[in-house]
Amino acid sequence: MRHLAIIMDGNGRWASQRGLPRHHGHRKGVEAVRTIVRAAREQGIGYLTLYSFSTENWSRPREEIAELFKLLRFFIRRDLAELHQANVRIRVIGERERLPADIVNLLAEAESLTANNTAQTLVVAFNYGSRQEIAAAARRIAEKVARGEIAAAAIDETTIGDHLFTAGIPDPDVILRTAGEKRLSNFLLWQAAYSEFVFVDKFWPEITADDLTAVVREFGNRERRFGGLGEETPDGKALGG
Repeated sequence: MRHLAIIMDGNGRWASQRGLPRHHGHRKGVEAVRTIVRAAREQGIGYLTLYSFSTENWSRPREEIAELFKLLRFFIRRDLAELHQANVRIRVIGERERLPADIVNLLAEAESLTANNTAQTLVVAFNYGSRQEIAAAARRIAEKVARGEIAAAAIDETTIGDHLFTAGIPDPDVILRTAGEKRLSNFLLWQAAYSEFVFVDKFWPEITADDLTAVVREFGNRERRFGGLGEETPDGKALGG
């Protein structure tokens, strides 16, 4: 597996089931992030994308948003040196206009410090929404057409991909969602065209390195056809549709 993308769901419900405030779930979720980032690197997964804050999350209570921002600050300040030492490159995708200035600076610092690292790319989707991403790409392409830099007839899938936040990052092989939900929630809509999906019932704070091993194993047992035919049986009929 080259690229695993994760929708980290269930922090709040994990806390609620234990009679704790929701922010306790988010704090526990950060511990799971540390575990999975290390485990993914040990599994040889070159790209790991984490959906940490969506454009829709702005509708949550201000106190919860403030806690999420606090945890991001804490994660970067505590873990950046370790990630850099482990040769991990950090990329942050999403809009930054509404973010506090100190967070914008921290994200830029993390990207700049680790820009030349090669062991793994950790992609943090923060203030990210896929429809927003695609609309922004369309605007940038339209502006280039208006300036005469691109011919409208030359626009193809590669052109669009090159103008997304994820330009240069391979599409995810697997999208994992925790907490039993089975939807994309505006995450990597374009990039997920041929991704495999894995859904687990565990809440994100409960996820372990063994769960990641199980995901890798399940992916290895799946046949990816990318719209083509599967392996043929001796009578010439295709398996799997």
